[in-house]
Amino acid sequence: MPREGTAKTKTRQQKKQPRVIIFTTPTCSFCNAAKKYFRQHNIRFRDVDVSRDPAAARDMVRRSGQMGVPVIDIGGKIIVGFDKPKINELLGIRNA
Repeated sequence: MPREGTAKTKTRQQKKQPRVIIFTTPTCSFCNAAKKYFRQHNIRFRDVDVSRDPAAARDMVRRSGQMGVPVIDIGGKIIVGFDKPKINELLGIRNA
């Protein structure tokens, strides 16, 4: 009889990370800080440079109602700016 806590059981219990998209520009210090924070916490994300992609910039404004960056989409929930407490809440990051 298998014991509780086997690797297979642990894998099923782990939550899948929500999709993370960050809309940025290369010169934005808060954008770079947010991306660094995601890397430090092993969060997979897609970086969309709105300075090079006008369609992505329109999409960002449609989602957030804002022109400023960063705009972070975590599983469909929008965060404007580098709001660490909100990011931690949505991604389940503790002790950050």
